[in-house]
Amino acid sequence: MLLDLPRALVLNVSYQPVHICGARRALVLVLSGVAESVADRNLRLRSPSAEFVVPAVIRLRQFLQPRWQPMVRLSRKGILTRDTHTCQYCGRRASDLTVDHVLPRSRGGRTAWTNLVTCCDQCNARKGNRTPAEAGMRLIRRPNRPPLYGYALDPLWEPYIVFWKS
Repeated sequence: MLLDLPRALVLNVSYQPVHICGARRALVLVLSGVAESVADRNLRLRSPSAEFVVPAVIRLRQFLQPRWQPMVRLSRKGILTRDTHTCQYCGRRASDLTVDHVLPRSRGGRTAWTNLVTCCDQCNARKGNRTPAEAGMRLIRRPNRPPLYGYALDPLWEPYIVFWKS
């Protein structure tokens, strides 16, 4: 049960998002007095002697300067999610999707959010080691970096993240 707990958003004293941690870690921070629970999940953890509500958002009691810019890590799964499991050249949804470099690596194309797209096997073979223009193909949508906290944003986090986006 502890392994598939949802994650928790960590805010500093001024309600600025600073981190995302596991629900177990968030619960430990709340129980030790380092943080307070701001929003709880409709989920409880039980021990033989106690019952705990799993926090969705916690706020640290002392100020913590964010040291990093939160971002979504580049991965195949992330590319497929961003492109909604659809080939970005023909629009087909298929089970045999690959990840394609728009500007091929052999020509200096980087492995980055802005150079990778979801592609079906047929379009990947047709494009080969060429740019889409050279292959006579067009992208349905330009590849971009996902939003700050990704596409799978927890609805309970929305009020705290939307505030800091603007």
